Amino acid sequence: MERFEDRQVIKQLGKDRGSYFHVVIAAEDINRFPKKRHTRFICTLEDTLSFQCGLNHLGDGNFFIILNSKRLKEVGKRSGDTIYFHLTEDPNPLGVAMPEVLEVLLEQDKRLKVIFDSLTMGKKRHVIHSMNKIKDIDKKVNKATELIMIHS
Repeated sequence: MERFEDRQVIKQLGKDRGSYFHVVIAAEDINRFPKKRHTRFICTLEDTLSFQCGLNHLGDGNFFIILNSKRLKEVGKRSGDTIYFHLTEDPNPLGVAMPEVLEVLLEQDKRLKVIFDSLTMGKKRHVIHSMNKIKDIDKKVNKATELIMIHS
């Protein structure tokens, strides 16, 4: 399995680009992976904290991975510090865990499953991330159904 690792200074994008803390990955390093820029990754920081992620375009042909404040705090780092990280291809083709509520909903509603299966991976992740923000199960089901139907 292909792996990329590096040690670099944590940078921050300008306010006009979201002020994200990030590390940069050169296009030539990403092109070594079979799916190239469409690869979903597991990023490990300082050999202690791992999370699923995707690539963002830097605008110069290269890419970046967002490092949120909570994760940086967990590894004792901040903007301007040097951080060690490595990327491996995420074996989950979706790139996020499928919520049990959504699995059950799709098992029970075959029509909804057909529509969900036809969505792009990005739209599927959008449905999952939106659902994960909601605590109430009934509201999760309603939100998932609404988003799947909107994207169909």
